[in-house]
Amino acid sequence: MLQTFFPQDRVARSLTLSTMAFALSSGVFYTVSTLYFTLVIGLGATTVGLGLGIAGGTGVLAAYAGGWLADRVGAHHVQTVATGLNGVALLAYTFVSDAVMFTLIACLAVIMRSAGSSSKQAMLARWYTGPERVEVRARMRVVTNVFIGLGTVAAAAALLIGTAAAYRVAVSAAGVLLLAATVPLAGLGRRVPELAARMTAVRQRAASTGPSPLRDRTYLASVACNTVMAVQFGLMTVGVPLWVATTGAPTAIVSVLLVLNTAVVAALQVRVSRGTDDVRTAGLTVRRASWLLAIACGLYALAGYGNVIVACALFVLAAFAHTMGEILGEAGGWGMAFELADQRSAGAYQGLSQTGYAIAAMFSPILATTVVEHGTVGWACLAVLFVLAGTGAAAVARRPAGLVHEPAR
Repeated sequence: MLQTFFPQDRVARSLTLSTMAFALSSGVFYTVSTLYFTLVIGLGATTVGLGLGIAGGTGVLAAYAGGWLADRVGAHHVQTVATGLNGVALLAYTFVSDAVMFTLIACLAVIMRSAGSSSKQAMLARWYTGPERVEVRARMRVVTNVFIGLGTVAAAAALLIGTAAAYRVAVSAAGVLLLAATVPLAGLGRRVPELAARMTAVRQRAASTGPSPLRDRTYLASVACNTVMAVQFGLMTVGVPLWVATTGAPTAIVSVLLVLNTAVVAALQVRVSRGTDDVRTAGLTVRRASWLLAIACGLYALAGYGNVIVACALFVLAAFAHTMGEILGEAGGWGMAFELADQRSAGAYQGLSQTGYAIAAMFSPILATTVVEHGTVGWACLAVLFVLAGTGAAAVARRPAGLVHEPAR
Protein backbone atom coordinates (compact mmCIF):
# COMPACT_ATOMS: atom_id res chain seq x y z
CA MET A 1 0.00 0.00 0.00
CA LEU A 2 2.92 2.37 0.71
CA GLN A 3 4.10 1.86 -2.88
CA THR A 4 0.68 3.04 -4.06
CA PHE A 5 1.00 6.45 -2.43
CA PHE A 6 4.79 6.88 -2.64
CA PRO A 7 6.04 5.09 -5.78
CA GLN A 8 9.77 5.05 -6.46
CA ASP A 9 9.47 5.56 -10.21
CA ARG A 10 9.86 9.29 -10.96
CA VAL A 11 7.05 9.50 -13.48
CA ALA A 12 4.65 7.51 -11.32
CA ARG A 13 5.58 9.65 -8.30
CA SER A 14 4.82 12.88 -10.17
CA LEU A 15 1.53 11.52 -11.49
CA THR A 16 0.57 10.25 -8.04
CA LEU A 17 1.26 13.56 -6.31
CA SER A 18 -0.71 15.38 -8.98
CA THR A 19 -3.55 12.87 -8.65
CA MET A 20 -3.66 13.42 -4.88
CA ALA A 21 -4.21 17.17 -5.30
CA PHE A 22 -6.64 16.61 -8.17
CA ALA A 23 -8.71 14.11 -6.17
CA LEU A 24 -8.80 16.35 -3.10
CA SER A 25 -10.08 19.14 -5.31
CA SER A 26 -12.74 16.87 -6.78
CA GLY A 27 -13.93 15.73 -3.37
CA VAL A 28 -14.27 19.31 -2.13
CA PHE A 29 -15.88 20.63 -5.29
CA TYR A 30 -18.43 17.84 -5.81
CA THR A 31 -19.55 18.09 -2.19
CA VAL A 32 -20.37 21.80 -2.28
CA SER A 33 -20.88 22.65 -5.97
CA THR A 34 -24.62 22.01 -6.33
CA LEU A 35 -25.49 23.95 -3.20
CA TYR A 36 -23.06 26.71 -4.19
CA PHE A 37 -24.65 27.07 -7.62
CA THR A 38 -28.21 27.14 -6.27
CA LEU A 39 -27.97 28.79 -2.85
CA VAL A 40 -25.07 31.20 -3.31
CA ILE A 41 -25.19 32.13 -7.00
CA GLY A 42 -28.97 31.79 -7.06
CA LEU A 43 -29.33 29.62 -10.17
CA GLY A 44 -32.33 27.35 -10.52
CA ALA A 45 -31.85 23.58 -10.42
CA THR A 46 -33.04 23.29 -14.03
CA THR A 47 -30.54 25.94 -15.13
CA VAL A 48 -27.71 24.13 -13.36
CA GLY A 49 -28.73 20.84 -14.93
CA LEU A 50 -28.93 22.35 -18.40
CA GLY A 51 -25.58 24.11 -18.06
CA LEU A 52 -23.84 20.99 -16.83
CA GLY A 53 -25.49 18.97 -19.59
CA ILE A 54 -24.12 21.32 -22.23
CA ALA A 55 -20.71 21.14 -20.57
CA GLY A 56 -20.88 17.35 -20.60
CA GLY A 57 -21.42 17.43 -24.35
CA THR A 58 -18.30 19.54 -24.86
CA GLY A 59 -16.38 17.15 -22.62
CA VAL A 60 -17.17 14.25 -24.95
CA LEU A 61 -15.50 16.06 -27.85
CA ALA A 62 -12.60 17.25 -25.69
CA ALA A 63 -11.76 13.72 -24.54
CA TYR A 64 -10.77 12.63 -28.05
CA ALA A 65 -9.18 15.96 -28.88
CA GLY A 66 -7.02 15.79 -25.75
CA GLY A 67 -5.63 12.40 -26.76
CA TRP A 68 -5.04 13.53 -30.35
CA LEU A 69 -3.23 16.61 -29.10
CA ALA A 70 -1.11 14.51 -26.73
CA ASP A 71 0.33 12.69 -29.75
CA ARG A 72 1.44 15.99 -31.24
CA VAL A 73 2.69 18.19 -28.39
CA GLY A 74 3.39 15.64 -25.64
CA ALA A 75 1.00 14.10 -23.13
CA HIS A 76 2.75 15.64 -20.12
CA HIS A 77 2.42 19.14 -21.61
CA VAL A 78 -1.29 18.69 -22.36
CA GLN A 79 -1.96 17.33 -18.88
CA THR A 80 -0.15 20.21 -17.18
CA VAL A 81 -1.94 22.93 -19.14
CA ALA A 82 -5.35 21.24 -18.94
CA THR A 83 -5.09 20.76 -15.17
CA GLY A 84 -4.04 24.38 -14.66
CA LEU A 85 -6.87 25.77 -16.80
CA ASN A 86 -9.31 23.52 -14.97
CA GLY A 87 -8.16 25.15 -11.74
CA VAL A 88 -8.61 28.60 -13.26
CA ALA A 89 -12.16 27.62 -14.26
CA LEU A 90 -13.04 26.58 -10.71
CA LEU A 91 -11.67 29.84 -9.35
CA ALA A 92 -13.76 31.68 -11.96
CA TYR A 93 -16.93 30.13 -10.49
CA THR A 94 -16.54 32.55 -7.58
CA PHE A 95 -17.25 35.42 -10.00
CA VAL A 96 -20.31 33.88 -11.68
CA SER A 97 -23.41 36.05 -11.64
CA ASP A 98 -25.69 34.63 -14.35
CA ALA A 99 -26.57 31.46 -16.25
CA VAL A 100 -24.58 32.29 -19.38
CA MET A 101 -21.34 32.87 -17.46
CA PHE A 102 -21.98 29.72 -15.44
CA THR A 103 -22.42 27.62 -18.58
CA LEU A 104 -19.32 29.01 -20.26
CA ILE A 105 -17.16 28.36 -17.21
CA ALA A 106 -18.66 24.89 -16.78
CA CYS A 107 -17.76 24.12 -20.41
CA LEU A 108 -14.18 25.26 -19.85
CA ALA A 109 -13.89 23.18 -16.67
CA VAL A 110 -15.27 20.01 -18.27
CA ILE A 111 -13.25 20.44 -21.48
CA MET A 112 -10.04 20.77 -19.52
CA ARG A 113 -10.94 17.89 -17.22
CA SER A 114 -11.62 15.61 -20.20
CA ALA A 115 -8.46 16.67 -22.03
CA GLY A 116 -6.40 16.14 -18.88
CA SER A 117 -7.85 12.68 -18.34
CA SER A 118 -7.07 11.61 -21.90
CA SER A 119 -3.54 12.97 -21.76
CA LYS A 120 -2.87 11.14 -18.47
CA GLN A 121 -4.08 7.91 -20.06
CA ALA A 122 -1.88 8.59 -23.09
CA MET A 123 1.10 9.24 -20.84
CA LEU A 124 0.61 5.88 -19.11
CA ALA A 125 0.30 4.19 -22.49
CA ARG A 126 3.55 5.76 -23.69
CA TRP A 127 5.75 5.41 -20.62
CA TYR A 128 4.75 1.98 -19.32
CA THR A 129 4.21 -1.40 -20.95
CA GLY A 130 2.47 -4.67 -20.13
CA PRO A 131 1.49 -5.47 -16.53
CA GLU A 132 3.18 -2.35 -15.17
CA ARG A 133 0.92 -0.09 -17.20
CA VAL A 134 -2.32 -1.50 -15.81
CA GLU A 135 -0.89 -1.72 -12.29
CA VAL A 136 0.14 1.94 -12.23
CA ARG A 137 -3.33 2.89 -13.51
CA ALA A 138 -4.94 0.78 -10.78
CA ARG A 139 -2.78 2.36 -8.07
CA MET A 140 -3.81 5.81 -9.26
CA ARG A 141 -7.44 4.83 -9.00
CA VAL A 142 -6.89 3.82 -5.38
CA VAL A 143 -5.24 7.18 -4.72
CA THR A 144 -8.13 8.95 -6.43
CA ASN A 145 -10.80 7.21 -4.37
CA VAL A 146 -9.02 7.74 -1.06
CA PHE A 147 -8.32 11.42 -1.64
CA ILE A 148 -11.78 12.17 -3.01
CA GLY A 149 -13.05 10.77 0.27
CA LEU A 150 -10.68 13.02 2.22
CA GLY A 151 -11.81 16.01 0.15
CA THR A 152 -15.43 15.19 0.89
CA VAL A 153 -14.71 15.10 4.61
CA ALA A 154 -12.86 18.43 4.43
CA ALA A 155 -15.75 20.03 2.53
CA ALA A 156 -18.13 19.07 5.33
CA ALA A 157 -16.83 22.13 7.20
CA ALA A 158 -18.36 24.41 4.57
CA LEU A 159 -21.65 22.56 4.80
CA LEU A 160 -21.67 22.85 8.59
CA ILE A 161 -20.92 26.60 8.51
CA GLY A 162 -23.45 27.05 5.72
CA THR A 163 -22.61 30.65 4.78
CA ALA A 164 -21.99 32.04 1.31
CA ALA A 165 -18.44 32.89 2.33
CA ALA A 166 -17.79 29.31 3.45
CA TYR A 167 -19.00 27.95 0.13
CA ARG A 168 -16.83 30.43 -1.80
CA VAL A 169 -13.79 29.45 0.23
CA ALA A 170 -14.45 25.78 -0.52
CA VAL A 171 -14.80 26.39 -4.27
CA SER A 172 -11.67 28.57 -4.23
CA ALA A 173 -9.78 25.87 -2.35
CA ALA A 174 -10.79 23.34 -5.01
CA GLY A 175 -9.37 25.65 -7.69
CA VAL A 176 -6.12 26.22 -5.80
CA LEU A 177 -5.68 22.47 -5.31
CA LEU A 178 -5.93 21.98 -9.07
CA LEU A 179 -3.28 24.62 -9.61
CA ALA A 180 -1.14 22.77 -7.07
CA ALA A 181 -1.70 19.57 -9.05
CA THR A 182 0.29 21.08 -11.92
CA VAL A 183 3.44 21.50 -9.79
CA PRO A 184 4.55 17.82 -9.89
CA LEU A 185 3.88 17.79 -13.65
CA ALA A 186 5.62 21.03 -14.58
CA GLY A 187 9.12 20.43 -15.85
CA LEU A 188 8.63 16.65 -15.77
CA GLY A 189 10.36 16.36 -19.14
CA ARG A 190 13.45 18.09 -17.72
CA ARG A 191 13.52 15.90 -14.60
CA VAL A 192 13.07 12.74 -16.67
CA PRO A 193 15.00 13.28 -19.92
CA GLU A 194 13.98 9.83 -21.17
CA LEU A 195 10.35 10.92 -21.06
CA ALA A 196 11.05 14.05 -23.10
CA ALA A 197 13.00 12.03 -25.66
CA ARG A 198 10.24 9.48 -25.99
CA MET A 199 7.55 12.11 -26.39
CA THR A 200 9.60 13.84 -29.09
CA ALA A 201 9.87 10.56 -30.99
CA VAL A 202 6.15 10.04 -30.54
CA ARG A 203 5.32 13.42 -32.07
CA GLN A 204 7.46 12.70 -35.10
CA ARG A 205 5.95 9.28 -35.66
CA ALA A 206 2.35 10.35 -34.98
CA ALA A 207 2.58 13.13 -37.55
CA SER A 208 3.72 10.74 -40.30
CA THR A 209 2.46 7.20 -39.62
CA GLY A 210 -0.06 7.25 -36.80
CA PRO A 211 -3.41 5.70 -37.80
CA SER A 212 -6.79 6.96 -36.62
CA PRO A 213 -8.62 4.84 -34.02
CA LEU A 214 -11.88 5.92 -35.67
CA ARG A 215 -11.05 3.44 -38.46
CA ASP A 216 -10.23 0.60 -36.09
CA ARG A 217 -13.45 -1.40 -35.83
CA THR A 218 -12.14 -3.70 -33.12
CA TYR A 219 -11.16 -0.77 -30.93
CA LEU A 220 -14.46 1.02 -31.59
CA ALA A 221 -16.34 -2.12 -30.54
CA SER A 222 -14.22 -2.36 -27.38
CA VAL A 223 -14.94 1.28 -26.51
CA ALA A 224 -18.67 0.78 -27.13
CA CYS A 225 -18.89 -2.23 -24.79
CA ASN A 226 -16.88 -0.57 -22.05
CA THR A 227 -18.91 2.64 -22.38
CA VAL A 228 -22.04 0.67 -21.51
CA MET A 229 -20.24 -0.89 -18.56
CA ALA A 230 -19.16 2.56 -17.35
CA VAL A 231 -22.74 3.74 -16.78
CA GLN A 232 -22.54 1.87 -13.47
CA PHE A 233 -20.74 4.88 -11.98
CA GLY A 234 -23.87 7.00 -12.30
CA LEU A 235 -25.85 4.12 -10.84
CA MET A 236 -23.95 4.31 -7.55
CA THR A 237 -24.04 8.11 -7.23
CA VAL A 238 -27.51 8.85 -8.63
CA GLY A 239 -29.63 5.72 -9.03
CA VAL A 240 -28.95 4.00 -5.72
CA PRO A 241 -29.65 7.05 -3.50
CA LEU A 242 -32.92 7.66 -5.36
CA TRP A 243 -33.87 3.99 -5.07
CA VAL A 244 -33.06 3.86 -1.35
CA ALA A 245 -35.54 6.69 -0.80
CA THR A 246 -38.33 4.51 -2.27
CA THR A 247 -37.62 1.52 -0.02
CA GLY A 248 -37.91 0.75 3.68
CA ALA A 249 -34.21 1.38 4.27
CA PRO A 250 -33.08 4.60 5.98
CA THR A 251 -31.43 7.14 3.68
CA ALA A 252 -28.33 7.06 5.90
CA ILE A 253 -27.51 3.67 4.37
CA VAL A 254 -26.31 5.57 1.29
CA SER A 255 -23.29 6.83 3.23
CA VAL A 256 -22.51 3.28 4.37
CA LEU A 257 -22.63 2.05 0.78
CA LEU A 258 -20.31 4.79 -0.46
CA VAL A 259 -17.81 4.10 2.34
CA LEU A 260 -17.97 0.38 1.51
CA ASN A 261 -17.32 1.20 -2.15
CA THR A 262 -14.27 3.30 -1.32
CA ALA A 263 -12.85 0.71 1.07
CA VAL A 264 -13.22 -2.21 -1.34
CA VAL A 265 -11.69 -0.25 -4.22
CA ALA A 266 -8.73 0.77 -2.06
CA ALA A 267 -8.18 -2.79 -0.85
CA LEU A 268 -8.67 -4.78 -4.05
CA GLN A 269 -8.28 -2.65 -7.19
CA VAL A 270 -4.54 -3.26 -7.66
CA ARG A 271 -4.79 -6.98 -6.91
CA VAL A 272 -7.75 -7.53 -9.20
CA SER A 273 -6.04 -5.68 -12.06
CA ARG A 274 -3.14 -8.13 -12.28
CA GLY A 275 -3.14 -10.15 -15.49
CA THR A 276 -5.44 -7.84 -17.43
CA ASP A 277 -2.58 -6.67 -19.64
CA ASP A 278 -3.47 -9.79 -21.66
CA VAL A 279 -6.30 -8.80 -24.00
CA ARG A 280 -8.29 -12.02 -23.69
CA THR A 281 -7.99 -12.01 -19.92
CA ALA A 282 -9.13 -8.39 -19.93
CA GLY A 283 -12.22 -9.28 -21.98
CA LEU A 284 -13.10 -12.16 -19.68
CA THR A 285 -12.62 -9.84 -16.69
CA VAL A 286 -15.12 -7.38 -18.17
CA ARG A 287 -17.57 -10.24 -18.70
CA ARG A 288 -17.24 -11.34 -15.08
CA ALA A 289 -17.79 -7.73 -14.06
CA SER A 290 -21.01 -7.64 -16.07
CA TRP A 291 -22.34 -10.69 -14.22
CA LEU A 292 -21.57 -9.10 -10.87
CA LEU A 293 -23.28 -5.87 -11.91
CA ALA A 294 -26.31 -7.89 -13.05
CA ILE A 295 -26.41 -9.65 -9.65
CA ALA A 296 -26.18 -6.23 -7.97
CA CYS A 297 -29.15 -5.01 -10.01
CA GLY A 298 -31.17 -8.02 -8.85
CA LEU A 299 -30.27 -7.40 -5.21
CA TYR A 300 -31.11 -3.70 -5.50
CA ALA A 301 -34.51 -4.66 -6.91
CA LEU A 302 -35.17 -7.17 -4.11
CA ALA A 303 -34.33 -4.51 -1.50
CA GLY A 304 -37.54 -2.78 -2.50
CA TYR A 305 -39.61 -5.68 -1.14
CA GLY A 306 -38.08 -6.17 2.31
CA ASN A 307 -38.48 -4.59 5.73
CA VAL A 308 -35.84 -2.27 7.13
CA ILE A 309 -33.41 -4.98 8.22
CA VAL A 310 -33.78 -7.07 5.06
CA ALA A 311 -33.55 -4.01 2.82
CA CYS A 312 -30.36 -2.80 4.53
CA ALA A 313 -28.77 -6.25 4.28
CA LEU A 314 -29.67 -6.51 0.60
CA PHE A 315 -28.31 -3.03 -0.11
CA VAL A 316 -24.97 -3.92 1.50
CA LEU A 317 -24.73 -7.15 -0.49
CA ALA A 318 -25.72 -5.32 -3.66
CA ALA A 319 -23.15 -2.58 -3.07
CA PHE A 320 -20.43 -5.17 -2.55
CA ALA A 321 -21.33 -6.99 -5.77
CA HIS A 322 -21.59 -3.62 -7.53
CA THR A 323 -18.15 -2.54 -6.30
CA MET A 324 -16.54 -5.84 -7.30
CA GLY A 325 -18.12 -5.44 -10.72
CA GLU A 326 -16.80 -1.88 -10.83
CA ILE A 327 -13.18 -2.79 -10.09
CA LEU A 328 -13.22 -5.81 -12.41
CA GLY A 329 -14.79 -3.73 -15.16
CA GLU A 330 -12.22 -0.98 -14.75
CA ALA A 331 -9.33 -3.44 -14.75
CA GLY A 332 -10.53 -5.21 -17.87
CA GLY A 333 -11.42 -1.95 -19.59
CA TRP A 334 -7.93 -0.55 -18.99
CA GLY A 335 -6.32 -3.71 -20.35
CA MET A 336 -8.40 -3.59 -23.51
CA ALA A 337 -7.87 0.16 -23.97
CA PHE A 338 -4.10 -0.17 -23.64
CA GLU A 339 -3.41 -3.44 -25.40
CA LEU A 340 -5.77 -3.09 -28.38
CA ALA A 341 -4.36 0.35 -29.22
CA ASP A 342 -1.87 1.04 -31.98
CA GLN A 343 1.06 2.61 -30.13
CA ARG A 344 1.88 4.93 -33.02
CA SER A 345 -1.29 6.86 -32.12
CA ALA A 346 -1.54 5.97 -28.44
CA GLY A 347 -2.85 9.40 -27.51
CA ALA A 348 -5.69 9.33 -30.02
CA TYR A 349 -6.58 5.77 -29.03
CA GLN A 350 -6.64 6.60 -25.31
CA GLY A 351 -8.57 9.77 -26.11
CA LEU A 352 -11.21 7.63 -27.80
CA SER A 353 -11.39 5.31 -24.78
CA GLN A 354 -11.88 8.33 -22.53
CA THR A 355 -14.58 9.62 -24.89
CA GLY A 356 -16.50 6.49 -23.99
CA TYR A 357 -16.27 7.36 -20.30
CA ALA A 358 -17.39 10.92 -21.05
CA ILE A 359 -20.44 9.62 -22.93
CA ALA A 360 -21.25 7.28 -20.06
CA ALA A 361 -20.95 10.14 -17.56
CA MET A 362 -23.31 12.26 -19.65
CA PHE A 363 -26.04 9.63 -20.03
CA SER A 364 -25.73 7.57 -16.85
CA PRO A 365 -27.78 9.94 -14.63
CA ILE A 366 -30.63 9.80 -17.17
CA LEU A 367 -30.41 6.01 -17.34
CA ALA A 368 -30.23 5.70 -13.56
CA THR A 369 -33.33 7.80 -12.97
CA THR A 370 -35.20 5.86 -15.67
CA VAL A 371 -34.32 2.58 -13.95
CA VAL A 372 -35.60 3.88 -10.61
CA GLU A 373 -38.84 5.11 -12.19
CA HIS A 374 -39.57 1.63 -13.61
CA GLY A 375 -38.62 -0.27 -10.47
CA THR A 376 -38.00 -4.00 -10.79
CA VAL A 377 -38.49 -3.99 -14.55
CA GLY A 378 -35.93 -1.20 -14.86
CA TRP A 379 -33.38 -3.09 -12.76
CA ALA A 380 -33.94 -6.24 -14.82
CA CYS A 381 -33.44 -4.40 -18.11
CA LEU A 382 -30.27 -2.79 -16.80
CA ALA A 383 -28.95 -6.21 -15.71
CA VAL A 384 -29.50 -7.55 -19.22
CA LEU A 385 -27.76 -4.51 -20.70
CA PHE A 386 -24.68 -5.11 -18.53
CA VAL A 387 -24.52 -8.81 -19.46
CA LEU A 388 -24.79 -8.00 -23.16
CA ALA A 389 -22.00 -5.42 -22.89
CA GLY A 390 -19.74 -7.82 -20.96
CA THR A 391 -20.40 -10.63 -23.41
CA GLY A 392 -19.59 -8.28 -26.27
CA ALA A 393 -16.32 -7.20 -24.63
CA ALA A 394 -15.24 -10.83 -24.21
CA ALA A 395 -16.07 -11.50 -27.87
CA VAL A 396 -14.06 -8.46 -29.01
CA ALA A 397 -11.10 -9.56 -26.90
CA ARG A 398 -11.03 -12.91 -28.68
CA ARG A 399 -10.33 -11.19 -32.00
CA PRO A 400 -7.08 -9.24 -31.51
CA ALA A 401 -4.86 -11.68 -33.38
CA GLY A 402 -5.58 -10.06 -36.72
CA LEU A 403 -4.41 -6.67 -35.48
CA VAL A 404 -0.80 -5.92 -36.33
CA HIS A 405 0.07 -2.88 -34.28
CA GLU A 406 3.54 -1.52 -33.98
CA PRO A 407 4.87 -2.17 -30.47
CA ALA A 408 5.70 0.67 -28.11
CA ARG A 409 9.26 1.95 -28.10
